[in-house]
Amino acid sequence: MHKLDTIKNIYFIGIGGIGMSALARYFVAKGCVVNGYDKTKTILTEALSELGIDIHYEDNIDLIDKNASVVVYTPAIPESHSELAYYRANGYEVVKRSDVLGWITEGTVNICVAGTHGKTTVSTMIAHLLRDSGYGCTAFLGGIAANYNTNFWSSNNNVVVVEADEYDRSFLKLHPSVAVITSMDADHLDIYKTAEAFEDAFVSFSEKVKAGGLLLAKKGLAREASFDTSKLVTYSLNGTGASIYAKDITVVNGAYCFTAVGPDWQIEELVLNMGGLHNIENALVATSVAVHLGIAPQKIKIALANFAGVKRRFEYLVKTSDQVLIDDYAHHPAELAALISGVRSLYSNQKLTLVFQPHLYSRTQDLCDGFADSLSAADEVVLLPIYPARELPIPGVTSEMIAHKMTHKNVVLLEKEAVSDWVKKQQPKLLVMAGAGDIDVLIRNIKNDL
Repeated sequence: MHKLDTIKNIYFIGIGGIGMSALARYFVAKGCVVNGYDKTKTILTEALSELGIDIHYEDNIDLIDKNASVVVYTPAIPESHSELAYYRANGYEVVKRSDVLGWITEGTVNICVAGTHGKTTVSTMIAHLLRDSGYGCTAFLGGIAANYNTNFWSSNNNVVVVEADEYDRSFLKLHPSVAVITSMDADHLDIYKTAEAFEDAFVSFSEKVKAGGLLLAKKGLAREASFDTSKLVTYSLNGTGASIYAKDITVVNGAYCFTAVGPDWQIEELVLNMGGLHNIENALVATSVAVHLGIAPQKIKIALANFAGVKRRFEYLVKTSDQVLIDDYAHHPAELAALISGVRSLYSNQKLTLVFQPHLYSRTQDLCDGFADSLSAADEVVLLPIYPARELPIPGVTSEMIAHKMTHKNVVLLEKEAVSDWVKKQQPKLLVMAGAGDIDVLIRNIKNDL
């Protein structure tokens, strides 16, 4: 009997996380009893509660499920958490989310998408193409697919699309049939310590591709020479020696139109209704996977044109002739650079105002120069305090560090609560909100203010 078939009751500590919530949905779909804890009530936890999941928001062992056969926790949970400590002390099987994804992908055809950035959009695009075309897949996503308003769905087809998270080397527990590596810019140095160790993990991930499988990697990655050339196919927006690239890119009615060229295939007149030139590159990957799986070009064209994007990935919240508000999850210097470049490609003559909330003290400390360089490409920047997530403050590490290193001084440091009033007063015509913390809670008010 497979491990998954033995699980009747499962408990999640940190159930409201984007990855954890997808797993919770999976076990609900399997008919399991699912319960969990999270620190804060959110839109995600409320949606899970509507599925019949009992969720509480107090670290209290009197509220836990003592019949759970498996307990899943997120690395964001501190070791001192009393519920986690109770389960461990009393002999329960306590595992990480990555362990469960490993169980799920043991006996399936898996498309695993990794990268410092781009993995959520790419995995969601791939899953959408497979679903919209009728091919079918089970999807575990790191964002909410706008087409379906969920980060999980299941299918009778034995194909799984999963976002492969590099944090804590989680992706090394997966079993990819197709692996994608979008980027390997150094991150999570609190875990990896050095950029070389970070890159080593991606090389190890590439080596996990099953015999006869496919490795799709962005052309020019630092460790491309370490990849198995018998499985490797490279991609790039504009070619530069890659096997897969885009040509004839035009903008029509706010959408990108282009031709995707592969090693032995070509699909013309593809339409992507999502901003950012980097998203054309992401679409190349999704298209390539669909071609690899044998999906007909016409079905790919229709599905891509139907793609509505991912919540908080270049998401238009206001889009009129004289006012634009874009929300994005960008939290790494390279992501911010791609975001700003993408906005410039569509709104080249407008003043770009960007509100950014740094995520993690360690990332801000390690990548401060990169953040300053990327943010300097915006005309006006509002910096919020650092969102700590799982970390304690690091003395001297603040958003002001970034502001001091920027090449222009059109920078405002604001508390989160002051942003709405600032926007209401300034009325920026082109406003971008970016960050991976809780900046999204501001969006509704700011949308109304505009």
